[in-house]
Amino acid sequence: MSSLHTFDDSHLLSLLENSNANAFDVLYNRYWDRVLSLAYRKTGDLMEAENIVQDVFVSLWKRRKSLKITSDFSNYLFISVKYRTLKFLAKKASARSISLDLASDLLDNSTQEYLEFEEIRERLEILVDKLPEMGRLVYKMKSEDKSYKEIAAELNISEKAVDAHLLRARRKLRVELGSFLGCFFL
Repeated sequence: MSSLHTFDDSHLLSLLENSNANAFDVLYNRYWDRVLSLAYRKTGDLMEAENIVQDVFVSLWKRRKSLKITSDFSNYLFISVKYRTLKFLAKKASARSISLDLASDLLDNSTQEYLEFEEIRERLEILVDKLPEMGRLVYKMKSEDKSYKEIAAELNISEKAVDAHLLRARRKLRVELGSFLGCFFL
């Protein structure tokens, strides 16, 4: 194999065509660093650059019997690596575009859901304001996480009365919101 190092690329390619693995090794070792450097500069990802260069050399070995290189081998190799790099970058850009489209769709959906939530929240506030005074007070105080005991003490009513007012307020809101939501989601 040591004598093959002195051969030029065209002679090595003719040996490669006859499945000479040593000729392949010489070409591989002769160009690996340079084409890896090119792929790395273009991708910015060493692992991906190594994969690209490896794919080019694997393809070279697989097509060794039918390969007809009419120009300089180094040009052929650099063009092959550039092509595969461009293919990788296009695939990456496409994946990023799809990802951005999905993110955009999710944002659009979350924005729509937020607007719907805001509309429901505003409707709830209007309905709470329409409740009878005691029911409205009890409902708002309970919404502030006050206990039945605290509400009863503040309004000077029994805990049982707090429960009754809250039950009536919730029932009325459920009915009113139910009809609103039914129209809203149709």
